[in-house]
Amino acid sequence: MQEVQANSLEEEKICNKRRRIEYEFSLGTRWTHWIRAFAIFVLTFTGFYLAYVFISPNPSDVPIGFLNAEFRMWHEIFGFVLIAVSLFKGYLFFIDKESRKERVAFWDVVNPIIWAKQIRYYLFLGEHPHLRGAYNPLQFVAYIGLYVMVFIICLTGVMLYVHVYHDGLGALLYPLMRPLEVMMGGLSMVRQIHHITMWGILLFVPVHIYMAIFNSIMGREGAIDAIVSGYKFGKPNCKKKKKKK
Repeated sequence: MQEVQANSLEEEKICNKRRRIEYEFSLGTRWTHWIRAFAIFVLTFTGFYLAYVFISPNPSDVPIGFLNAEFRMWHEIFGFVLIAVSLFKGYLFFIDKESRKERVAFWDVVNPIIWAKQIRYYLFLGEHPHLRGAYNPLQFVAYIGLYVMVFIICLTGVMLYVHVYHDGLGALLYPLMRPLEVMMGGLSMVRQIHHITMWGILLFVPVHIYMAIFNSIMGREGAIDAIVSGYKFGKPNCKKKKKKK
């Protein structure tokens, strides 16, 4: 019995050595991921401050305590960073050749068999399905939801921006943003939508981190490593030999 177990472990080790390295995410995809993550962190912190001032500047007779203005400045800077990186990510997804694996994931989304197998996998009732693209159906739909929220929060953020800066870019965008602001029910409603969307993104983040760790541990393919190095380990194509009777 011990000899059989030893042979089985040895076969598994040999099988794992045959794992092939796959190029999962391009350099652009990885950079946009981490820049977007940092931007969301800064925007969340500064956004909470602008909604409810929780830090007071040191009292001074000299008018230098413009802490609110400083927080607003960083909020707007990283807001435009988020807009820029989201536009670049859209370009990568639809046009970049190295991002083809992300686009191909769409065909798994419209496949009900893959959906069923993926749900079974998350319920520990079956193995992970073979996917065509970089994302499983639940991931793909979740990312679409994230990008919809990013679009809404950027759009409402620009609407708020044009009411603070009336020259330059603010003056240029004001005629475009004003009709949308009216359609949404006024500036107060725009601010409410901006805040609610932020909470949607904050709910997405911990779920995303948990699922990334889950898939990395259960799949043993280096799923988290791929968003850093770009590479992951493919599943080994090893078949157990049947014993002859």
